[in-house]
Amino acid sequence: MTKVNKWTLGLAAVGLVSLPAMVQAEEKPNQLLTALSSTTISGYVDTSAQWTLGSGNANPPPYSYNTPAKQDGFNVNVVDITLEKPLDEGTWSAGYKVELWFGPNASGLGNDSGLSDTGGNDVALKQGYVALRAPVGNGIDIKIGTWDTIIGYEVANSGSNPNYTRSYGYTIEPTSQSGVLASYQVSKVVGISGGVANLWSPGIGGGVERSPRSESKKTYLGAITLTAPDSFGDFAGSALYAGVVDGYNTAVENDVTSYYLGATLATPIKALKVGAAWDYLVGHDNSFVAAGNVRANGGYAQSIALYASVQATEKLSLHARGEWFKSSLGDDVTAPPANIQTSEIWALTGTLQYDLWANVLTRLEIRWDHISGGDRFGGNNLNNGSGTASKQDEVIIAANVIYKF
Repeated sequence: MTKVNKWTLGLAAVGLVSLPAMVQAEEKPNQLLTALSSTTISGYVDTSAQWTLGSGNANPPPYSYNTPAKQDGFNVNVVDITLEKPLDEGTWSAGYKVELWFGPNASGLGNDSGLSDTGGNDVALKQGYVALRAPVGNGIDIKIGTWDTIIGYEVANSGSNPNYTRSYGYTIEPTSQSGVLASYQVSKVVGISGGVANLWSPGIGGGVERSPRSESKKTYLGAITLTAPDSFGDFAGSALYAGVVDGYNTAVENDVTSYYLGATLATPIKALKVGAAWDYLVGHDNSFVAAGNVRANGGYAQSIALYASVQATEKLSLHARGEWFKSSLGDDVTAPPANIQTSEIWALTGTLQYDLWANVLTRLEIRWDHISGGDRFGGNNLNNGSGTASKQDEVIIAANVIYKF
């Protein structure tokens, strides 16, 4: 009988190697191989080079993942590794998904794994949930664990977005929740989802993983998607999306509510698609004593973004985004960093994408940000500098290369 070591069997189980037919017939499968037979491994490596025009990088525009350390240099943004067993159609099926992030962007997720030995949060659990399907009606899909938030035009995985840099709308949204989420496709036109989570914000390994206000305080979220059917002709496939997330934000110890409305529109010009997104985040005026401090803050932050994408050729595409952002939130309320609170920002982003290599996404991007209310960007962050902001406008040029496997 042909012998195969356990390492080779393990690789075969996840589809990384193939075994000869005779070996497959002779080796008696064990429970582990059976369980792993439908598991897939995927992921990507996200790298970039970023140049900030002018001098001074202490205070870059603080949209998500744009830190001072990324300016004027080369970056490994994140390495993503995903293990997943997809659900089967039309049965009482079960599966799972585990998605891990390694690298600087992991700290922006808010789900600290506690595995880093460098004092930072460069290893994070992006998603980890059990997936269930109940064959009721068209099928109810259920996630139990930590999963990506259900609102937003953009997502955490950069390669799935039209632009490399993130919008301010994405910046003020939660990235994930931990709880139970159910989704149901009512028809080809209508899809709904709803769930209950511990927090508005992520809470894995961050110290506070649920609301301390009461044992019954939870976060509630829901969304609806409307998709244009084939009868809409040139506009078929267009979608309108609305959602809300309301709950306790552990980072600032206050209640917040996120409202989201977004749309993608197909056009009579087949190569052109446009989109729009509105994010509104409100901090509620409610007092709470925590660690000796009284939190009693309100205010809001909102963002409007317009998108346009043109598929010029099979490999070449062009993407544009225009944004307006305004905030009146204080330090104790929610997401906007200190240098954009009580501010108004305009931003324009243009991205050229050319897919020359198989499995590789390559992008060149230029972005301009303008902030009102005085100098909030720039500032010398060298040893002989004060780091004080010195300008209202910031322009960056970035190259982004992502390998997907």
